[in-house]
Amino acid sequence: MNLLVTNARLVPVNPALPDLGYLERGWLHVKDGRIEAIGEGDAPAVDGAKILDVDGSFVAPGFISSHSHLFTSGSRGLGVDQTLYGWCTSMFSLLRHASPEAIYWSTLHGSLDFLVNGVTTAFDFTDPRIPWEPMVAGERAKVGQLRDIAWQLSQIDGKADSGIRYLNATGLDDAQGTDEQIFDRLGEAVAHARGKDADRMLGAAIMGAVQWSSRPDAAELEVEAMRRFGITNQAHFLETREEVDVQRAKFDLYVRAGALGPDLVFGHFIQTTPQIIETAAAGGSGMSWQPASNGRLASGVADLPAIRAAGMTVGMGLDDQACTDIADPWQNMRMGMYMVRAQTGDPLSMMPEDVLELHTLGSARVLQVDDRVGSLEPGKFADFVVVDPRTPDIGPLWNPVRSYVLACGLRNLKQVYVGGVLQAQDGVSTSPLAEEASAKIHELLPAIDREHDIIR
Repeated sequence: MNLLVTNARLVPVNPALPDLGYLERGWLHVKDGRIEAIGEGDAPAVDGAKILDVDGSFVAPGFISSHSHLFTSGSRGLGVDQTLYGWCTSMFSLLRHASPEAIYWSTLHGSLDFLVNGVTTAFDFTDPRIPWEPMVAGERAKVGQLRDIAWQLSQIDGKADSGIRYLNATGLDDAQGTDEQIFDRLGEAVAHARGKDADRMLGAAIMGAVQWSSRPDAAELEVEAMRRFGITNQAHFLETREEVDVQRAKFDLYVRAGALGPDLVFGHFIQTTPQIIETAAAGGSGMSWQPASNGRLASGVADLPAIRAAGMTVGMGLDDQACTDIADPWQNMRMGMYMVRAQTGDPLSMMPEDVLELHTLGSARVLQVDDRVGSLEPGKFADFVVVDPRTPDIGPLWNPVRSYVLACGLRNLKQVYVGGVLQAQDGVSTSPLAEEASAKIHELLPAIDREHDIIR
């Protein structure tokens, strides 16, 4: 692969430079899947390079979703009258009956959907092997039987086959088995993920679940798993308005277990207190912010000004396609910015440059993969989007980076590249599996609906 991108409005997302390093007439050289060089002005002559003249379009890093559930792609529009737990019950009234084959195709479909929408890297939670059950007083109402390991492995395969870059998170399912059996199950999933292309599978992690576990030593178990397998942890935490006191009380479990640090990221982190934020920041933990999902599920608005002022590293995630419905990173950025401004009354509390950085380089930092993705810099993977501000025309670019965030979107997204290879053109996937993935979820998931009572 030898590609030279020319005549670009280049947005490298480099915070050390004004306007995140905006170059009015930039160029980008890609070699063997990585960025060889960038610059401004006339592009250099490069022997053997294919020329991609973008004719004044924006070229910016592919978006990173620091919190995702790609297997949910076939269950959008369910539970719209519910908050988190009711929505989960609605969605899983469908997906709990899915076969490993169906969950593979739904995961692949979700991964391709991310790529088509400009998301080139995702931290993805595989659905646990213990099926979802309604929550009572912060714990499962009952514990079902473990599903076969194929349930989890098929989700890893779906991501791997899509072409997206990803980090794979696996739940411990700590309500079943001895500690060693729990670790053995986790080890099998981690080994399967690590057996994939290392340029695509960027890391393995735990789906932290202290929030829902009935085990008093759940945090210690997660810390031991992180140590034993050399993996990170992203915990769904302080998300919903239900049982807030129970949620907050469990924060101390992580503190006492010595879990705080860069390897522990809090997903959502809405129902916080100043003390919780201060302690998490002092411990070095980051957080992943899902504003579109948090609004859809009426979960609340995370205190981003306080979280950022405390020094926490922050990334942005699109969460489920089933609770953002359209996996649109521009929508996610704008919703987040507008929510924070509405909450604070201060436009400076969240600026367009802030949300762009959070959904790219910030997400890479909180996931500890910023050496490979998140910005357009020599040595990093050549993952980028081509966005035309004239089709449709958004008008004069008084401040190009701000116009990119505020006025562009999926309607302007023309091309998506991963490693310099085209993944989507004009909203259509280039994957040879895209047509089959669509056909399969339209075949397999409605068949479940015909057989079982789906809660809409």
